[in-house]
Amino acid sequence: MTTTPALFALATSLLWGLADFGGGLLTRRTPALTVVVVSQSLAVVALGAVVVATGGWSEAGPQLWCAVAAGLVGPVALLAFYKALALGPMGVVSPLGSLGVAVPVGAGLVLGERPGVLQLAGIVVAVAGVVLAGGPQFRGAPVQRQAILLTLLAAFGFGAVMALIAEASTTLTGLFLALFVQRVTNVAASGTALYVTVRRGTPALYTEGFPWRSLPALAFIGLADVAANGTYSIAAQQGPVTVAAVLASLYPVVTALAARGVLSERLRGVQAAGAGLALVGTLLLATG
Repeated sequence: MTTTPALFALATSLLWGLADFGGGLLTRRTPALTVVVVSQSLAVVALGAVVVATGGWSEAGPQLWCAVAAGLVGPVALLAFYKALALGPMGVVSPLGSLGVAVPVGAGLVLGERPGVLQLAGIVVAVAGVVLAGGPQFRGAPVQRQAILLTLLAAFGFGAVMALIAEASTTLTGLFLALFVQRVTNVAASGTALYVTVRRGTPALYTEGFPWRSLPALAFIGLADVAANGTYSIAAQQGPVTVAAVLASLYPVVTALAARGVLSERLRGVQAAGAGLALVGTLLLATG
């Protein structure tokens, strides 16, 4: 894999990691589904302006159905992940959620990609590092089967979104349009889910009301997530999907390090080891 696609894939991890960290902070004050709807709506506005400015409408075609599918799968995966976090220990759920990388990697192998020896070693080491960086719990109360199933569903969904968005465009302007379609679908699906939950009695906001002061942070989350999808699509198109997917899936390491730097959360020994393994795997992938 050449340097440029590797950098785009690593940028994807950085953006997703920071977006997850920011989303985690905001969901302490605002319901998670509301955070998703508002942040993605702000991203839709920004993307719409970009599509109009670049003439992206001219790139419309059948491939946009992949963007629609990604927009539908994404919210389902996210809701399954949040539900799993509520049912099971985060130290088990979070690492399992990162296994979604198997979907785009598997797709790349089916399409005929054959990583070299160093790249195969890097994939194994990096994936192990990502799982350990999540701080897996090897002891404690048994995990509910429902939590495991929901986590695996979320992991498959996250991986499917990565694979679908990589197939949704072949040009830069087409990528802008694909991301716009994905986000519009995402907002429609998430908004419907929010409406249903409110109708069932769950408030869309906590007693503090709408978090107007958090609008810049909400905009950052939405735009960072969109940008991450874009940089991943570029990385997957310019280099092997098997390698790009693994490098892009290092975001749990970024989230853990952000929590350490901003919130002064202490990394457990297994997390520090995981971050180190992820770095070694990254070097193997980039140089292989």
